Amino acid sequence: MLHHLPALHCLCSTGGMDVIFTLQGDPSLFVASAASQLLVHMLTFSLESETSKALSTKDCDWPGCAQMIVEHIRESLQSSSAPHIEQSLKLLSSLFGSCFGSCYAAWTEVLWLDIAKQIESFLLEETVQAQPLLANLLLNVARSPAFCGTEGNFWTLVTSALEHLTPVQAGPLAVGLLKLCKCPQDVRIQALTVLLQPMDCILRAASQSLECAGLLDESVSDPAAVESLLSSKTSCAGLLCQTLTHLEKLLSLKHLRVDLPCVSLLHSLMTILQFCNGFLSPASPLGSTISRNLINCFRVQKSALDVLAALSEKKECDTLIGNLFDVLLAYLQSPNTSPTVLKKTFQATSKWLVHLQELSSSNSQWPQTEKILEDVLVVLQKRLCSPCWEVRDSSLEFLTSMVKCLRDQKEFRQCLLSSEVLRLTENLLEDPESYVRASAVTAMGHLAPIACFAPESPVTGNQYNRESIVAKLQEILSTDSEGFPRRAVISIFTKWLREGCTGQLEDTEHFVSRVIQTVEHDLDWEVRLGGLELVEVFCSQTICQLSQCPYAPVSSAVPSSTPQNKLLQVFCRAKLFGFLFGSLCDCDKPVGQRACDVLVGLRGHFYPMSTLENPQEIEDSPAGRGIAWLQRTLRQGSLAQNFPVDGDVGVDFQDPESMMLALGAIDLLELHDELNKSSDHVEESPQSLLQDILAAVGTIEDNEVDCY
Repeated sequence: MLHHLPALHCLCSTGGMDVIFTLQGDPSLFVASAASQLLVHMLTFSLESETSKALSTKDCDWPGCAQMIVEHIRESLQSSSAPHIEQSLKLLSSLFGSCFGSCYAAWTEVLWLDIAKQIESFLLEETVQAQPLLANLLLNVARSPAFCGTEGNFWTLVTSALEHLTPVQAGPLAVGLLKLCKCPQDVRIQALTVLLQPMDCILRAASQSLECAGLLDESVSDPAAVESLLSSKTSCAGLLCQTLTHLEKLLSLKHLRVDLPCVSLLHSLMTILQFCNGFLSPASPLGSTISRNLINCFRVQKSALDVLAALSEKKECDTLIGNLFDVLLAYLQSPNTSPTVLKKTFQATSKWLVHLQELSSSNSQWPQTEKILEDVLVVLQKRLCSPCWEVRDSSLEFLTSMVKCLRDQKEFRQCLLSSEVLRLTENLLEDPESYVRASAVTAMGHLAPIACFAPESPVTGNQYNRESIVAKLQEILSTDSEGFPRRAVISIFTKWLREGCTGQLEDTEHFVSRVIQTVEHDLDWEVRLGGLELVEVFCSQTICQLSQCPYAPVSSAVPSSTPQNKLLQVFCRAKLFGFLFGSLCDCDKPVGQRACDVLVGLRGHFYPMSTLENPQEIEDSPAGRGIAWLQRTLRQGSLAQNFPVDGDVGVDFQDPESMMLALGAIDLLELHDELNKSSDHVEESPQSLLQDILAAVGTIEDNEVDCY
C-alpha cells in the first residue's frame, strides 16, 4: 500500500507514523522487526518518489515522510532511554544494510554525517546497552559505496571501534571488514590483528620462556582484556569458539587481501588441542589457568579441528607436519576423545594425509609418510572394534575418505591390504546398528576395486574374491530390514557399473537383471529410485558398446540393424522394460519421473525422429492390443500400483518386437508432462480460491481461521 504516494501522505498526516514508531518496541520480536522493515521501505520509497532537486551535504532537505523517520532516529539516539537507543540503532543497521546503503550513496553520506558524532560517543562512553549493536551498524555502513575511499572520518571511527569494543564484540566486525573488497589496507590489518589476539595470547601463555614470540608484534586493543576473558571459565570457550569460527571463514575465502601467519596459527591450534586433552603443561600461570579452563572442552576441540582441516591447503605449514600428526594421533588413540570430536579428528586427518601424500611425491620422503600411514591404520583397526556405534561409523567414513583420496598410491594400497582393516570392515557388514552397516557397505564398495577386482590385487584366496563380495552385498539388498544399508548397496552397485567393475557385457547383464528383480519389490522408494539410476547407467553403457558410433543417429525406426536388435535383446533379457514400465505406476512420484526419463531416452535412441505408427493399426494387431492396454494402464498413474509384468495381459516385456512397438506407440512425452506437473495447478487455481472463500463465509465466529 505504501508504494503509493497518497497512502504514504495519508499515513504521515493522520498519526500513523507514531503507531509504527511505537511498534518498534513491541514485546514480540516479529512485530518489532516488521515495524523496522516497514520504516526502511517507507524511507526508501519516499526518496524515490519525492526527491526533485540536486542533493549536497549542505543542502539536505529530506522529503516529508523521510524527514519524520530521520527526525525520530535523531531524537531516539539523543534520548536517555536505552530501549529507544537500541531501537534506533537496529533501524539504522537495517537501513544501511538494505538497498538504501547501496543505491542512495549521497543520502547515506548525509545521514551518516548527521549521526556520526552520536555513534562515536556511544563507543567512547562505553554504553553497555548500545555497544553490542555498533559492530553490525558500522559493518553495514562500510558496505555502502559512499565510504569506498581510503580516507575519511568514517574509517577513523571504525578503527576506534576495533580498539574500544570488547574482543567478543569486535570479532564479527573484524571478520566482516576482512571480507570487504574496498576496505583500506591499514584497517584490514588492524581487523586481522583483532582476530588473531586470542591465538597470540594462547601461544604466549604456553611458552616456557619469555623470549618465545607469539603471533603478533603489537596489539590493537589492550591484551589484558583478552587475557581476562581466557582466564575466566565462563568466557574462555566462547571467545575461542567465536575466533576459530571466524578464522575458518577467512581460510575458506579464495582471495584474502591480507597474509595469514599460517605457521604460527597452526602452532597455536596445536597448543589449544593439547590444552584440551591435557597433554601440555605450560609453565606460565596464565597458561595453567587456560589449560584448566579448556580440559575436555568439546566445543573448542571441534572448532580447532575445523580450522586445522582448513589449513591443510596452505603449503607453508609443511615444517610442522610431523608435530601435527603427533597431535592428531594422540586424539585418535585417546579413550577420552568423544565420538563427535573423534569424527572431526578423522576429517582433519584425512585432509592432512592427502597433503602429506602430495608432499611425499614432490620431495621423495616416503619412509616418513609410510610410518604415519601405518600408525593411522593401527589406530583405525582399534576404532573399528569400538563398543560405541558412532565411533565405528566415523571410522568407516574415514576409511572411505582415505580410499577415495589415496587409492592410486601403490604404497597406500600395500599398507592398507597388509593390515586387518579389510577383514574388520567385512565383519561390520553384519553390525547390529543399521547406520554402521550402511557405512560398512560404502567402505567395502570402495575397497573392493582395490582388494578384489583388480588383477594385480595382493589379496588372494576365496574370502575376498569378486563373487563373494557381490553375493554379500546382494544378500544385504534383499534381506536387510533397514533402508540405509539397502540404499548404500544400490549406490555402490551403480558406482561399480560406472567404473566398469562388473566385468564383460554378459556378466553385467546378469548382474543388473538380478539387482533390479530384487529392487522392484523393495518398500523403500529411494532404493527403487537407485535401481532406476543403475538401469540408466547400464542402458547408456550398453548403447555405447553395441552401437557403431555412440553419437550417430539411427537411420530407421525399424530395428533392422544388428546393433539395434542386439540392444533390444540385451535389455529384454535383463528384464529392464518390465521394471521401467512398472515404475511408471509407482506410488512415489520421483520413481515414476525417473522411469519416464529413462524410457524417453531409450525412445529417442530407437526413434530419433517422429515415426509413430497409426494408433488404430497398432491396436488391431495381436501385440498392439496389449500395448493399448498398457497405455490405458499407464494413464491411471499410481492407481495402477499392482502392475502385472508377467505377460498375462498380452504384453510380453521380454519380447524385443513388442517393446519396440511400445516405445513407438505409447505417448511417453504426455506421461512425462503429467508426471512432472505439480499440484499447484489444482491448489492455486481460481476454482480452488473460490472454494476457500465460500468455505470461509460459511464458518461461524468461534471457528474463524487465524491468519497465522
